[in-house]
Amino acid sequence: MTIALYMDHNVPQAITDSLRLRGADVITAFEDGAHELEDSQLLERATQLKRALFTQDDDLLAEAAQRQRKGEKFCGVIYAHQLNLSIGACVKNLELIAKAGKMADIENSIAYLPL
Repeated sequence: MTIALYMDHNVPQAITDSLRLRGADVITAFEDGAHELEDSQLLERATQLKRALFTQDDDLLAEAAQRQRKGEKFCGVIYAHQLNLSIGACVKNLELIAKAGKMADIENSIAYLPL
């Protein structure tokens, strides 16, 4: 089974659009009506939907790391620093994760891009 993605509200629309053109299962926090949630709530929402959360937000990364340390369950976070990876490279990495990965690969963990 592939990995469904949930995009943080700060992710450029070009990434989401490109992934959709490539057939990835993607929804955004904005589309879900969750764009104003706090980081902890956003991560919880992604977990409820059984989607890995993609973010470029350092604070959300810290929230996921804290959950890891505490052993709290979450669907996984994929992180890319916005200055270290182009949109095209980000799309390629996310497409690989979404299409070749399994939820068991990402659950309760943080994946850093580039791969």
